[in-house]
Amino acid sequence: MSFLIILLSLGLLMFVAYRGLSVILFAPVCALLAVLLTDPSLVPPLFSGIFMDKLVGFVQLYFPVFLLGAVFGKVIELSGFSKSIVAAVIGLLGRERATLSIVVVCALLTYGGVSLFVVVFAVYPFAAEMFRQSDIPKRLIPGTIALGAFTFTMDALPGSPQIQNIIPSTFFKTNTWAAPWLGVVGTVFILVTGLAYLAWCRRRAREAGEGYGSGHSNEPEPYAAEKLPNAWLALAPLLVVGVMNKVFTVVIPQFYGTVHTSALPTMAKPVVTDVSKVAAIWAVEAALLMGILTVVIFAWGPVKQRFADGTKAAVGGALLAAMNTASEYGFGGIIAALPGFTVVADALRAIPNPLLNEAISISALAGITGSASGGMSIALAAMSDTFIQAANAAHIPLEVFHRVAAMASGGMDTLPHNGAVITLLAVTGLTHKTSYKDIFAITLIKTAAVGVIIATYYLTGLY
Repeated sequence: MSFLIILLSLGLLMFVAYRGLSVILFAPVCALLAVLLTDPSLVPPLFSGIFMDKLVGFVQLYFPVFLLGAVFGKVIELSGFSKSIVAAVIGLLGRERATLSIVVVCALLTYGGVSLFVVVFAVYPFAAEMFRQSDIPKRLIPGTIALGAFTFTMDALPGSPQIQNIIPSTFFKTNTWAAPWLGVVGTVFILVTGLAYLAWCRRRAREAGEGYGSGHSNEPEPYAAEKLPNAWLALAPLLVVGVMNKVFTVVIPQFYGTVHTSALPTMAKPVVTDVSKVAAIWAVEAALLMGILTVVIFAWGPVKQRFADGTKAAVGGALLAAMNTASEYGFGGIIAALPGFTVVADALRAIPNPLLNEAISISALAGITGSASGGMSIALAAMSDTFIQAANAAHIPLEVFHRVAAMASGGMDTLPHNGAVITLLAVTGLTHKTSYKDIFAITLIKTAAVGVIIATYYLTGLY
């Protein structure tokens, strides 16, 4: 019965997310329903003592990353740099390589620190124009954007500033560059297999006489040529974020040490910070701040005209994204405290291989919650100590566990109720019926990539 209560709670959360209802509102409702069915007297104390405690802890650690990432993406958009990068890639690769061009553009923007949601809005008008001119079915646009933005640059490529690559660092005391060779292997597998799949879809459509189609909704205006910033200048902020992330990752631990004590005469007691847990977060935050300053310096003219309204929108988006994930984190804290979770945990511990155990646990919870960061947060909050013990016992570096955790979170997370999937389909004016099968194919490829990197590690010892 305790296990069925957890299934009911998880199923209800998945259902309301699929229906488009607010996770911020319903995550505590679903969690407390499970508590109510277990022991009604525990509802108030577990809400305050676990749900809110986990929610606040998540916001404390990660909200600055959400905020700076959203502001960086917004100033990139306001400056015209995103349009310039898109136009340059199209000019370099050619409009006949529409699929590859859109994947490359999405990858550049996301690996440069631009939010996945911002990338969808920024790239779609250009994708629609290129697919229209190349007479490629519009229904393939979501799968193409998903491959470029939701997969290898999100959590496979080492150094990615996306939140999915940052969360494991706080549990394993690693950094965003953990297990770089495994990340590269996973990236190559995802990119090659994903592009092959999309090429196969395009070829089948051509053989069937299917073109771009007509009567679509949410069609953007045809792209009109305009004077854009220099493409190299537009790439500069993305390069700054990538390079400075690496620099700060090295410099911060050297400067502060493993543990830092801060003391001022006015303080009642000193502040002791475990730097090893937050160094990766500090590095990404500092790098994103440098990227924002780079955009402001090089493009203050166009940015200042809409800076106030743009940053307000960015802050609102960051608050919504952070609170969505924080609510799921609080939900996970409640679920992990219930008796039924021991049934789940024991079943997962029965998987003998520690890396497969971690991958399956995180991927399953990411799929249930419809969130890569949410599912990973739930799994690591509940089981990171077990994973660390298993790593030590098997003599597996924690960097490998970091990369497996990050990539597993971005596998089955993109089920139909995933927020990014719903946003992507809404922006493109398409539906689950017409386009979700291609997104799901990319989801399966991304999930298979986790198995590829685990096999690579065991066969070669490379990480």
